[in-house]
Amino acid sequence: MKVKFGPVEENIVTREEFSLSKARDILKKEVIAVLGYGVQGPGQSMNLRDNGFQVIVGQRKNSFSWEKALKDGWIEGKSLFSLEEASQRGTIIMYLLSDAGQISFWPTLCKFLDNGNSLYFSHGFGLTFCEKTGIYPPKNIDIFLVAPKGSGTSLRRLFKEGKGINSSYAIYQDYSGNCLKKTISIGIGIGSGYLFETNFKNEVYSDLVGERGTLMGAIQGIFAAQYQILRDKGHSPSESFNETVEELTQSLMPLVSENGMDWMYANCSTTAQRGALDWWKKFRDATLPVFRELYHEVSSGKEAERIIKSNLEKDYRNKLEKELKHLRESELWKVGTTIRNLRPEKKES
Repeated sequence: MKVKFGPVEENIVTREEFSLSKARDILKKEVIAVLGYGVQGPGQSMNLRDNGFQVIVGQRKNSFSWEKALKDGWIEGKSLFSLEEASQRGTIIMYLLSDAGQISFWPTLCKFLDNGNSLYFSHGFGLTFCEKTGIYPPKNIDIFLVAPKGSGTSLRRLFKEGKGINSSYAIYQDYSGNCLKKTISIGIGIGSGYLFETNFKNEVYSDLVGERGTLMGAIQGIFAAQYQILRDKGHSPSESFNETVEELTQSLMPLVSENGMDWMYANCSTTAQRGALDWWKKFRDATLPVFRELYHEVSSGKEAERIIKSNLEKDYRNKLEKELKHLRESELWKVGTTIRNLRPEKKES
């Protein structure tokens, strides 16, 4: 359906207009091979399986993710195979390896992409930055993406609760003439709340900016700055964390999600209301130059180049663990661990 967001009209697909039974019927002859069982692979594959699609998983044998797939009910030789065998068996290849993994496995995968097959992504990185990734797909296949706007863990959790994460969708190459129907069918099958149209370039640009911005990078920076100034001024760790993280994540953000920021402003104390209205533009103006720089780094390909270079370093995992350890052992997140364990539901479980 066409939905207007102010002056802009967008293509939106809902579960009501595109049913699960319709999706199953469209893909009834397809074997969906999910390559990769890391971030998005588990949630998408299990949701498709539970929704009645013919799904197999491809993963490197004897890896941590291989063992996880076995625990999740995939059966070796029946629904769980090596990456190579799953690639050969599948008619729709869901390429859900990490970006670095996609680059590494691509010379092998392209040998299995037969005429009329479909190649699916949940991220536009590999094809948008093809000059850096070396991923140049053949012309005789369908290529599309569905990108859930959340983690694979959240996708699975909300699916089990009967809910769904909104997803974007895009067509890169429609060889069969039936690519849109397959795309929407997969999107409904993995449990999307609704689907909105984009393209591969816009998906990866917005995704990289979001991850580095309000979703993870910027929010961690703001958490760290506010926590530090409160601690520097003599506030206790508990008070500093609760006012910085706990109240936001446990109380306010769910309400903003349900009702919007204007409702949040209208339903808080007049003191909080006045302060928030007076200060939000200062934070916007302070961070806007950073976001301009960030978008330029993403759209120029410089960010992709840095990502690929660092991910392909032999000691990348060791460096990553050191960086994560620095976060984990900071006072901010040590306090967070303690406070999470004090929540009533934690004590009862």
